Amino acid sequence: MKATHVKRAFKYRFYPTDAQAAELSRTFGCVRKVYNLALAARTEAWTRQERVNYSQTSAMLTAWKKTEELAYLNEVSSVPLQQALRHLQTAFANFFGNRAKYPHFKSRKKSRKSAEYTTSAFRFLDGKLTLAKMAEPLDIVWARPLPEGASPSTVTVSQDAAGRWYVSMLVEDPTVQPLPAAERAVGIDVGLDHLLTLSTGEKVSNPRYERRDRARLAKAQRQLARRAEGDGANRRKAREKVAKVYARIADRRRDNLHKLTTRLVRENQTIVIEDLTVRNMVKNGRLARAVSDAAWGEFRSMLEYKAQWYGREVIAVDRWFPSSKLCSTCGTLQGKMPLNVREWTCDCGTAHDRDVNAAKNILAAGLAVSVCGAGVRPQRSTPGGRSATKQKTPRREP
Repeated sequence: MKATHVKRAFKYRFYPTDAQAAELSRTFGCVRKVYNLALAARTEAWTRQERVNYSQTSAMLTAWKKTEELAYLNEVSSVPLQQALRHLQTAFANFFGNRAKYPHFKSRKKSRKSAEYTTSAFRFLDGKLTLAKMAEPLDIVWARPLPEGASPSTVTVSQDAAGRWYVSMLVEDPTVQPLPAAERAVGIDVGLDHLLTLSTGEKVSNPRYERRDRARLAKAQRQLARRAEGDGANRRKAREKVAKVYARIADRRRDNLHKLTTRLVRENQTIVIEDLTVRNMVKNGRLARAVSDAAWGEFRSMLEYKAQWYGREVIAVDRWFPSSKLCSTCGTLQGKMPLNVREWTCDCGTAHDRDVNAAKNILAAGLAVSVCGAGVRPQRSTPGGRSATKQKTPRREP
């Protein structure tokens, strides 16, 4: 079996000294400032029907550093500032390629605090990581070891809203290899009562992490609401309490999804899912909270990149495919079927569990794609179009 080269990010928590925290906070602020200045310059040029690229913004950065007003940019490492310009270039490339919206300015309060360092701006030696402009290595909690002999090509330092510090190291992981071919295939129907229903009849319960912590979250939000805007440290502490509850919810949800997706990829050669538009579904005021808590989009993303890592196949069935109303035994299409109908009997005499039947039909449609070769582009809006689509995940660079 052909070996693959997978670049993988390993994320660890670390505890900076006061001097390191101050240096990183300055770097975050400078990264945000440079990004916003470059975005403003490119936007202004665009109004004049001119195009500004990365090289031109890099020259602008050199000029900004020479001004008295922006001289403080020289106090931090230049590499994260250059990386911010590269990220802006990528954002514009995605915009012009119709893959994303127009780039927006970074907010001091709401934007993610992060800085990216390339090999020239850090030293990794004997398991110790030292960043540019720092005298001491970071105090990293090595929850798991890096692959043997791995050397980071990029290091990203970040601080989340809960005040936790993280370092993410991008390395080439030789341990990720395609798994031996399996004979099993599975169809998956996602839901709210049960997070997943498999074509095998197995149902995976929905943990509803947000609902579990809803009382704790509401209490923290009430405390934050009582703090006035100018309340200083008290408001900051109240905001961090809210962020910690959200972080707890997100961490537990992500851990559960990692375990589920890893098991599904290891056990099955072909995995068939529905091509759902979650961003449209969360516009439903009655279901938005539950749909967001289920995190179907994150589940699909994890499933696809792990399948690519381990030589598996993920197929997405068109969202208009009537999986719930189609009898998986005789193929008869039923009429209207409200959501409260969880079990039904076909005219052929087969009694169906709604979700298990849908998962079986999703699997059958997906296998038809593998055998017959349906189109690879999702049929976004036409119910009478192709019923299933094979997913093409982007190829990772070696």
